[in-house]
Amino acid sequence: MAVMSGRAVNRATLARQLLLGREAVPAGEVVGRLVGMQGQEAKHPYVGLWSRIDGFEEGELDRAVREREVVRGTMFRGTLHLVTAADYLRFRTTVAPVLEAVLKVLGDRGAGLEPDKVVAAAKKLLAKEPLTFTEVRDALQQQFPDVNERALGFCTRMLVPLVMHPADVRWSWTANSRFTPAEDWIGKKLHAKAEATELVTRYLQAFGPATPADFQTWSGLPKAKPLFDELDLVTLTDDAGKTLYDVPDAPRPDADTPAPVCFLPEFDNLLLSHAKRERIIADEHKPAVFTKNLRVKATYTVDGLVAGLWTSEKKRGVATLTLTPFGRTLKKTQAELEREGSGLIRFLEPDAKSFGVVTDG
Repeated sequence: MAVMSGRAVNRATLARQLLLGREAVPAGEVVGRLVGMQGQEAKHPYVGLWSRIDGFEEGELDRAVREREVVRGTMFRGTLHLVTAADYLRFRTTVAPVLEAVLKVLGDRGAGLEPDKVVAAAKKLLAKEPLTFTEVRDALQQQFPDVNERALGFCTRMLVPLVMHPADVRWSWTANSRFTPAEDWIGKKLHAKAEATELVTRYLQAFGPATPADFQTWSGLPKAKPLFDELDLVTLTDDAGKTLYDVPDAPRPDADTPAPVCFLPEFDNLLLSHAKRERIIADEHKPAVFTKNLRVKATYTVDGLVAGLWTSEKKRGVATLTLTPFGRTLKKTQAELEREGSGLIRFLEPDAKSFGVVTDG
């Protein structure tokens, strides 16, 4: 069984994430290759694509959204994702048990909730017109006055296949977007059967080599080892002797392959898709990135590993990208970060009068 160093595992994952060098690939294709992008807020996938696609312009993703090639809806781990319409149709049934199980978090707030009745009522409401979740909750509360309104909305979000209705705004969606039935928006029916082994293959192509526990972390699906056993996978061993699995034809570049500095948005799936995350971030840096209120801060990588945080702001026409490094930064690396950061702040704030990249500390 071949042994892969931690650095080699890192490079293999970065290669699949298009982070060893930008590629000239259409936005929709990249979203598909990544099996979706975490989309808690509308801007984040745009930033993630900017870091991965050579010459990316936000209008390209805008068009893919308007043409219904990509959609934004609740998927893996019960969180909002930007996925291709084809993948939504293909895998929404596969992740349905995860979304159903998430209802347990309601606890006492779920008292009196009858999911089947709520789902039927919500589908009837949303079949008439796209609605915000405030509107959905208010309408359902009239029908189920004894049930917590948040529970009614949460049940609808998890159990009814919905996508967010885009608007004519920057980043394609408003903060309080309307939702609409996925099948109506895409114009096709959901795939009826769960395709969990296919999803394992797609995961490994985007995040491998990995373990069944890693897949479970990313997808939310439990008991993944039997799924891995059904597939013809390559088995590898990491530095700690742990068995990793991979698809045979996936890229596994040399461990010494250079990795450029990269800027990742908040909630980037690269930081969320493995049970243990040492391939991309050292344990001592995790508390600075993963907050107690469940945010995942925007980060940048140096030599393939998370090396600091970044934020952006615009005041009085001046757009500034601020870097917060976790340690000492070499002059050569600092220059590379400033060049890349200068491009990012111009992408984020194209209407600013001036631009700057500064470093805290």
